[in-house]
Amino acid sequence: MAQQQRAERTRTQILDAAAEVIDQHGFQGARLSGILATAGVTKGAFYFHFSSKEELAHALVDEQFSVDDTPTDPESLGLQQIIDLTHQLAHALQTNVRVRASVRLTVETGSFVAPRPEPYLRWIGVARRHVEAALHRGDLHKGLDPNVVATWISGSFLGIQIQSEVLTGRADVHERVTDMWRIALPGLVPPWRLAAFSPSGTVPPAQLPGGPHAVPAVEVGVSQS
Repeated sequence: MAQQQRAERTRTQILDAAAEVIDQHGFQGARLSGILATAGVTKGAFYFHFSSKEELAHALVDEQFSVDDTPTDPESLGLQQIIDLTHQLAHALQTNVRVRASVRLTVETGSFVAPRPEPYLRWIGVARRHVEAALHRGDLHKGLDPNVVATWISGSFLGIQIQSEVLTGRADVHERVTDMWRIALPGLVPPWRLAAFSPSGTVPPAQLPGGPHAVPAVEVGVSQS
């Protein structure tokens, strides 16, 4: 048991260090020697857990989904819930280095030998569940294709957070996400239902969880893309 706990601590150290280095330098700019030095582990310890830097990067890619804790019951799905989820992910990008590195790796798929479409498809699937629930509930205009709407939500959020990162280090990401929904909602929602939704989310940013491995927002620097 003690050996297993030590191994898990070492794996966590490697993932945290890799997230820090990749967040700053990207996949291509991240050197394995720099990750090992930041983690304070040996090359042997690294290869015990990961066969390559690419395998390590793929493990980090999954970190962004730690933010999605959506229950599976239909009553917990809907348009406000996906709005809130985009704000929760925005908050995690401000406070959680693993999520930031994960999203950067997702965007930098061209850096990989075998790029993975799974993160894009998984977020589209998450959004589609919420959109389908909203359509069934009468919260979306009839005739809208849930897959088209879900693909737009995922792509729009991805672009907005990148722009926010470049221009302000994501300091204004919540405002930009709010603008996205404020502009989009009239095209998605019947007029008589518009007042039911809050583009800025229903949870104040200060109360949003950053997910596992989050750090206080004041400690988050601007990543150098």
